[in-house]
Amino acid sequence: MAQIDTLNAQIRQVEDRIAEISKTSRYQRTVQELQGFRGIALFTAMQLACELGDIRRFAHPKSLMAYVGLVPSEHSSGSRTRPGPITKTGNAFARRALVSAAWKYTHPPRRSVALSRRQEHCTPAVIAISWRAQQRLHKRYQRLVHRKAPSKAIVAVARELTGFLWEAMQTVPPVAAPSQEPCITPST
Repeated sequence: MAQIDTLNAQIRQVEDRIAEISKTSRYQRTVQELQGFRGIALFTAMQLACELGDIRRFAHPKSLMAYVGLVPSEHSSGSRTRPGPITKTGNAFARRALVSAAWKYTHPPRRSVALSRRQEHCTPAVIAISWRAQQRLHKRYQRLVHRKAPSKAIVAVARELTGFLWEAMQTVPPVAAPSQEPCITPST
């Protein structure tokens, strides 16, 4: 039991350190705006901010989707072209976070108390994009789940969620990168 208590204390230390780093000038604005979306709380927002970096560097949402490996592969022979499963060639950590967040869109659109609290620090443009995302992605999931397995429908929803996140991050002003990035390690 003492070892479990020790591990729980270390987990709390790491969580506190992540929360502390999320408030630095490098991550604060990005994390706040990402948290304006359903299914993206502090740790998911930090994971996306760290794994994807500056989302504005992608010229188009499709390039961001390709970067995280959420685009379908293609089998072509002659004039015949058939889509295949997703490529999975991109950032696996970001892809996993996006797919996990996409599961929240299986439920009807609504603003929960937690989401409302997180959106207090968001710009009105991001809140509007988030609401559009909720409406579209829920309808998209409902249409897809009738003809595909739920896990495949969720991957399609995650791909579209990526597009909404790209659109929202276009409104976030750039932040100069610090000379040294903070490290997330527990102090022992």
